Amino acid sequence: MTNATSTTAERGHLAGRREWTAFVVLLLPLLLVSMDVSVLFFAIPSIDRDLAPSATQQLWIFDVYAFALAGLLITMGSLGDRIGRRKLLLLGAFAFSTASVAAAYSTSPEMLIAARALLGIGGATLMPSTMGLVRNMFRDERQRGRAVGIWSGAMAGGIALGSVLSGVMLQHFWWGSVFLINVPAMVLLLVLVPVLVPEFKDPNPGRFDFLSVPLSMGAVLPVVYGIKESAAHGIDLRYGLVIAAGLLVGWLFVRRQHSRSDAMISRELFRDRGFAAGIGLNSLAAFAMMGSAFFTTQYLQSVLGMGTMEAALWSLAPSLAVGAAAPTATAIAQRTDRTRVVCAGFVIAAAGFAALTLTGTDSLWLLLGGSAVMSCGIVTVMALVSDLALTTAPPEKASSAASLLETGQEFGGAMGMALLGAVATAVYTADMPGSAPEAARMTLPGAVATGDGSLISVGREAFVHSMQYASVAGAALLLAGAVLAVTLLRRRSAVTPREEPALTNC
Repeated sequence: MTNATSTTAERGHLAGRREWTAFVVLLLPLLLVSMDVSVLFFAIPSIDRDLAPSATQQLWIFDVYAFALAGLLITMGSLGDRIGRRKLLLLGAFAFSTASVAAAYSTSPEMLIAARALLGIGGATLMPSTMGLVRNMFRDERQRGRAVGIWSGAMAGGIALGSVLSGVMLQHFWWGSVFLINVPAMVLLLVLVPVLVPEFKDPNPGRFDFLSVPLSMGAVLPVVYGIKESAAHGIDLRYGLVIAAGLLVGWLFVRRQHSRSDAMISRELFRDRGFAAGIGLNSLAAFAMMGSAFFTTQYLQSVLGMGTMEAALWSLAPSLAVGAAAPTATAIAQRTDRTRVVCAGFVIAAAGFAALTLTGTDSLWLLLGGSAVMSCGIVTVMALVSDLALTTAPPEKASSAASLLETGQEFGGAMGMALLGAVATAVYTADMPGSAPEAARMTLPGAVATGDGSLISVGREAFVHSMQYASVAGAALLLAGAVLAVTLLRRRSAVTPREEPALTNC
């Protein structure tokens, strides 16, 4: 082991073919983790036939992955800084591939739920490790900005790709094949990462605070669970109490971090206000992205009457534009003021939402165009503020910084689905006739299930109306985000490189 001190001259060092090849390898776990969020969309009917899960078990099969992922991000980010990001990445890849095999060959709902939980634990190790390694491999700020832009685009595209790929696999194989997709990629990762990716860790990490692990999970999981359940079933006192309990534990967690020199979340991360600004703006962007997904996917299936596979293929169309948006925005930001580009990203995303306010009951191309514009703006914001947060964070805390970014995204996404979903649900319910069955008054799929042509027609009109109102709320929020970006980043237009302390580079 040798200690490599990153100096100002070193920061100008350009990454070469080896680093960029390693970066492509690091995109593999990112794609797989984001794909596993949506990979079960088409598999559930087959799982129902083979394993016969109860309604509660089916919900846990879907949700336990995201809950385990969200709950352990902070812990795994801190652990990666201490034991080494590459080491944690390899451990996570092994766990992820093992869990994928277990999920593929599950013989009971309980076994599948446990395997999905292990997948979430593995995913929590992979995401902060990969971004932390990117922070250290690319010492030149321009190259790092480009890499983070590609990283952000790949993460956004992976969710859409997961549902389509699972649909294709299920046309030819059994439901377990959607999990086995992960195994070859993870085996490739286990082989290539030790060869291509150097190890980085904090040379002076301090003791690991074990008590902060349950506190961080107790803060994150109840809040995310309460918000998700409120989005799915409406606001309820039970979910409010769950959220309140999570906030109380979160307060205890924050107090503990302030009182310890070896805290899981180092106070050094927040010395530069660009870090907190990056997390906040990134969460706001995730709010808009996941909030829009609440109704755009339903529009394709329930309003236009598409099958799930057809709807998933059409939903990929906006992702084609997203792939180029983040790198392009990064290149522009390197030639001009970053604040202006972030502000422009929010305004562009708001314009996409504004386009959705014009949709009718037969507006496929308007929906796809508006979604593409909105997604390009959101990914622009995500790429630039993620790069800002990583650049301003101490490099020895890169994985912890990445874990906070991703935890913020989980909160933002859950809030987006809950609040914009609540707006849409309220408008839809108000527009439906009181004589309609309760299921039809609550959701459009409930109206479609009645088979009553006139009620379905009314339901589609009501849904479009509700989507228009939710789009107005989303556009207003994003315009507020543009103002917030100017306020928070006006003195951060040019990030002054910090003197980077010694990192253990093995």
